[in-house]
Amino acid sequence: MTPTDYSKFGGFFDKVIRDYHGDESGSKKHETDWDTDDADYDVKKLGQDELSMRVRVGRNLLGFNLPGKMSKEERIKFELRMLPAFEQLVEKYGGKVHSLTPDFGDSGANPNLISDEEYKSLVDAHVMFKDMDADPYLKSAGISSDWPYGRGCWQSEDKMRIIWFGEEDQLRIMCMKKGSNLLEVFSNLNEMLSTVESIEGIEFAKDEQYGYVTSCPSNLGTGMRASVHVKIPNLTAD
Repeated sequence: MTPTDYSKFGGFFDKVIRDYHGDESGSKKHETDWDTDDADYDVKKLGQDELSMRVRVGRNLLGFNLPGKMSKEERIKFELRMLPAFEQLVEKYGGKVHSLTPDFGDSGANPNLISDEEYKSLVDAHVMFKDMDADPYLKSAGISSDWPYGRGCWQSEDKMRIIWFGEEDQLRIMCMKKGSNLLEVFSNLNEMLSTVESIEGIEFAKDEQYGYVTSCPSNLGTGMRASVHVKIPNLTAD
């Protein structure tokens, strides 16, 4: 698929998308709004202590096919496109790029290539995604093709900001923190998204009707997923 296929084949996709997202009117238009007004997001007021909080969004770039249609050469081209952006993120947030791409073909060696041991350590620490080639669903969709070319991540110095590249969407941009105020994580993510999109050569694919374009129709719109780890000590008590 390409980022414009949801509209190009709208005769099929529109009905599926609106049914899944609960649009009975058949005419809703997505709007991404980060305004949280004066809502209180401190979970301590709900009787919770500090939580492990994570918020992430999926994004794809204009000018590239979606991951299921990308060739090996295009995956390498995408990673090369992102390198100047990662350099700017390193300047602002520190950290480094961890890449699984064995080489850049005609463009030479990969200076960010990590070892198998380093990759396993990052997976165990939940910093990097698992071997996509072992997932039959991603394989059947073409999303895991050419593994491990074009795959990797950047992580900030404080470990609270991560960008995966080459997963189900070209980019999975996430922020995490251990604390009690959920709004802090959302605000950090919003700020980082603005930073990424302000970098020259980076333009997120967006549809006028459905919002930000993602590989899976279920994620269209904000492309956002938020999660927290909550302690429930009495769940299994007799």
